[in-house]
Amino acid sequence: MKPYKIKNIAGHLATIFLANPLTPILAFVIILLGYVSLEMMPREEDPQIEVSGGSVLVAIPGATPKEIENVIIKPLERRIREIQGVKDVYGIAMNNAGLLNVQYHIGENRESSNLKLYDKVMQHLDQLPKGTLPPLVKPFDIDIDIPIVTVAFYKNSDKKLDNIKLYKTIREIQQDINALNHVSKTTLKGVKKPQFNVFIDLQKLSAYHISLGEVAKAIRSISSNAPEIDTTSSTGKLTVFGIKNAIEDIDDLKNLIVAQYKNAPIYLKSLATVEHSYDVQNFQSVLLTYQNKEHKSARPIFVEAGEQITLTVSKLKGTNAVKISQNIIEALAKNATTFQEQGVGYRITRNYGDRANEAVNELVQHLVITIFIIAAILIPFLGWRESLVVTIAVPMILALTLFIAYMTDQTINRITLFAFLLSLGLIVDDAIIVIENIHRRMRLPESKGLSFSEIIVQATDEIGPSTNIATIAIMLTMIPMAFVGGMMGQFMTPIPLNVPIALALSLFVAYVFAPYLAKKLIKFKVTKEAKV
Repeated sequence: MKPYKIKNIAGHLATIFLANPLTPILAFVIILLGYVSLEMMPREEDPQIEVSGGSVLVAIPGATPKEIENVIIKPLERRIREIQGVKDVYGIAMNNAGLLNVQYHIGENRESSNLKLYDKVMQHLDQLPKGTLPPLVKPFDIDIDIPIVTVAFYKNSDKKLDNIKLYKTIREIQQDINALNHVSKTTLKGVKKPQFNVFIDLQKLSAYHISLGEVAKAIRSISSNAPEIDTTSSTGKLTVFGIKNAIEDIDDLKNLIVAQYKNAPIYLKSLATVEHSYDVQNFQSVLLTYQNKEHKSARPIFVEAGEQITLTVSKLKGTNAVKISQNIIEALAKNATTFQEQGVGYRITRNYGDRANEAVNELVQHLVITIFIIAAILIPFLGWRESLVVTIAVPMILALTLFIAYMTDQTINRITLFAFLLSLGLIVDDAIIVIENIHRRMRLPESKGLSFSEIIVQATDEIGPSTNIATIAIMLTMIPMAFVGGMMGQFMTPIPLNVPIALALSLFVAYVFAPYLAKKLIKFKVTKEAKV
């Protein structure tokens, strides 16, 4: 009998790894790499979408909306539309200023788009009218503008805590959370900021023949920030000046000389009530109401916690939302004693990391269940030993795919795992074809006198060309999805990135590990003419 000549790569791979002692070690390393990648990959609920845009603010003191529209909005809008990739430009004309919001097509590189917008505005500074203040270009950053964790702080009803102490307490925890790794930005919403409030007695002001402008000028002389003037308040009094972060001692403000009356100095305390409080001219307030889950009753019980301040936390692009949210929760727990002593309560109202972790874990469980279902379906048709070979090959393919995704800076999210679920029905085909052909060749008369290793190599080499072509054809049906534009194309990107790779790796695993596992697990009866 002539020696069999191997014709393609399938036979060569089977020959190299069939009796190689490093084959089981390689299999173990692949599974380990897949597990490490699953644990190390950043987890998100949804894939990140490239969204680019920005705002341009141009101020002309004293200009009317009509003037702003003619000399700022329309000229700049024409120039910005010259930028390649710009989808929409929205202009808003107001008194003293104009605002242009720029939106790029989804998928445009954010850094490049921001640079183009800034350059285009700076190139036409000479065409702006006299008296125009320098334009302010603020890019839109979706990576850090969307919070992953929001925490609602509130005052406990059993402790007396004013707004200033509440603000200072939350500012301290904000500073600690902002220092955590991969935290990009923290903001406070609904905060009552501390300031000096000056409540003017209008009758005394009139009696001394002093105007509000004189009082404002006097305060401005010792204040680094111009006082904020408001003429109404929620209490019905006249709040005239709010000075933020300007004066350290309230006595300095009270003893401020505003004017002279009959050669005698008139102090501010003689005209107004001065107090160190919060920005009372800010009428906005938020009340926190939550469901009390401790009471087990048919009817949900809701608890009103009072005024709240919301802390929002955003993360850097491509970082693990699960770990960052856990670090934030741990930082809050460390300050639990301080919060209790000061009468501050808090509730986590949004935890994107927890949701992402639940979504990923749920899909991983479904992935495992699907593998066992595939094994159960194959047993009646191939036998339990052959089915076991295919079942072991599937996790190895997924492990290699996960490792490549991790090395290419992908995140693990619902769409990534959906791509793995989608590929499950495709990646088992190659291993099934190899095992089925080995099983067929074992019973052919031509196989008498051949060792089991020779039968495995010949069976693998025989189906190589057709299996390669069939797998490549399926890969080509997935690749065009990568060229879909818009938000849907960005959202579904993990599918064309991972499914073709999984299919290519299924060929490698089928030619390398399926023959090795077949030799170890499938029983072969040696005939009298068979080689030892």
